[in-house]
Amino acid sequence: MADNNQQNNQQNAPAEDVGRLRQVRRDKLSELQAAGKDPFQIVKYDQTHHTQNVRDNFEALEFVPPVDEEGKAVVVPLSEVPADKVVSLAGRMMSKRVMGKASFANLQDRDGRMQLYVSRNDLGDEAYADFKKMDIGDIIGVKGFAFRTKTGEISVHVKELTLLSKSLMPLPEKFHGLTDTEIRYRQRYVDLIMNEDVKETFKKRSAILREIRNFLADRDFLEVETPMLVENAGGAAARPFITHYNALDEERKLRISLELYLKRLIVGGLERVYEIGRVFRNEGVDTRHNPEFTLMELYQAYTDYEGMMELTESMFRYLAEKVCGTTLIKYGDNEIDLGKPFERLTMNDAIKKYAGIDFDAVKTDEEAKALAKEHHIEFEDRHTKGDIINLFFEEYCEKNLIQPTFIMDHPLAISPLTKKKPTDPEKVERFELFINTWEMCNAYSELNDPIDQRERFAAQDANAAAGDEEAEHTDEDFLNALEIGMAPTGGIGYGIDRLCMLLTDSETIRDVLLFPTLKSVKK
Repeated sequence: MADNNQQNNQQNAPAEDVGRLRQVRRDKLSELQAAGKDPFQIVKYDQTHHTQNVRDNFEALEFVPPVDEEGKAVVVPLSEVPADKVVSLAGRMMSKRVMGKASFANLQDRDGRMQLYVSRNDLGDEAYADFKKMDIGDIIGVKGFAFRTKTGEISVHVKELTLLSKSLMPLPEKFHGLTDTEIRYRQRYVDLIMNEDVKETFKKRSAILREIRNFLADRDFLEVETPMLVENAGGAAARPFITHYNALDEERKLRISLELYLKRLIVGGLERVYEIGRVFRNEGVDTRHNPEFTLMELYQAYTDYEGMMELTESMFRYLAEKVCGTTLIKYGDNEIDLGKPFERLTMNDAIKKYAGIDFDAVKTDEEAKALAKEHHIEFEDRHTKGDIINLFFEEYCEKNLIQPTFIMDHPLAISPLTKKKPTDPEKVERFELFINTWEMCNAYSELNDPIDQRERFAAQDANAAAGDEEAEHTDEDFLNALEIGMAPTGGIGYGIDRLCMLLTDSETIRDVLLFPTLKSVKK
């Protein structure tokens, strides 16, 4: 029992004792190395199964040893266990309970945990003594067979045990886990070890990305890659990160969007393209924003924003069914129905619904600004009626959009890359999908008129000159591509991280980023 108590003491140790415990583990490593048993010299291990494989195939893998005349199980050497019954697992030892000549331990691999039965009769005196000295967190390999304990738990009866890697740092205390969010984000590797739900979140994130690709492949989209280091960071309203390219002795920016290069590919005739990639925006950090995040953008020739609405609604429903197993998902206290047709509202109709103001009846910038003052909406002198409409929408509408809702027909002033509505030149063919009060995606009938685009770039240049650090700048090569000719096109951008938050019921964006951006720790 002494070894068991030592393990518990290590896991419950206060911070001031960590240095001592690390030294104890280093001393154990030195003893192993002196005895010619250095685990770090092992280069591979024949892992035939994972814990879930054993559970799923238990009936085929179970082995029941013969019994002697007194009804006790006979110790069967590994060589006499039928080959199709032998399992070889590898993973981290998460607990150990030593009871004299026999012990129980828990091994954790990528799929979960499994109980191990370890005895001196099976391993021999020396190997069993080595096992008793092992620490929680050590990485081990075991060979044996599957069986059920008297309590009915599927376990592995260990016949051989190998120390594959020595853990020199104690893990957090097992009953309380790793709960400090700052440490969890900085030491995600420990978070993944200690918190099974965290591992499941990132498995689900991987499934989301896989199913997006499957959905788009079925619709004949081509996945492509475009530059991250660019001369002109366009396609969105955001401040870029700036760096210096030494080989060319030129300033470069990290991309803030995928749009302008993907639309060049539409010009080139690829017709249906998408990219899933990192973009970088030099802005604040909060529960839904990280300065580097994953964006998916797609562009489809010969369709418009109505076509993008159909694609978006179909894709969200498909992802919910494939990843969550249902179109009725829970986020916090809200139940969100992705199975019903998504509501559609113009931005002005949404403001009329939730604020009681009809901006279709407002004719001038001055009238819009007067309304903003009346309703205590802060704005800048340079703002136009279109900007004021967007400010009203953000103030009064977003908080009400829990169920999936397409907000359509944005003001021209806030949409420099979007086609105007033929019936109303102050508006554009654009929509944003809102779910759980969040903007989930942004889509356009893409502007393909190079003359109109040049004029809108000029307006953005003027905004930049007036101090707008998020304004876009004229991109001459992109204009040249438009002059070559771009087909009528629908385009859309999805924030993958926010989508993962929704489908995994995660509170913050940091919970769905393996390594979120954090302020450096000063040493």
